[in-house]
Amino acid sequence: QVQLVESGGGLVQAGGSLRLSCAASGRTFSLGTVNWFRQAPGKERESVAAILRSGVITYYADSVKGRFTISRDNAKNTVYLQMDSLKPEDTAVYLCNGVMSGMHYWGKGTLVTVSS
Repeated sequence: QVQLVESGGGLVQAGGSLRLSCAASGRTFSLGTVNWFRQAPGKERESVAAILRSGVITYYADSVKGRFTISRDNAKNTVYLQMDSLKPEDTAVYLCNGVMSGMHYWGKGTLVTVSS
């Protein structure tokens, strides 16, 4: 069974950093375009960043530009989200959506909590 698994979330103080990972597991195919989303309590899910399989970055939300960096390691079928200068408003469940063999897959998310 193909699935995406996020990891790397946790509790961090404002100004700190975390690196999230989105890894394909199971009977996997090559991971294509990946989008990172986040959903804070009581808010709609929003797109944070996106990257093509080629490594071309196609999107950063205005709220994270200059602080977050999306990257990937195709050999590991993994996409990363480096989050620096974290703010309390970055607190959310972070989820990845990836394309494999023409189908979209969602992970279950990893919780990021930023304390002030």
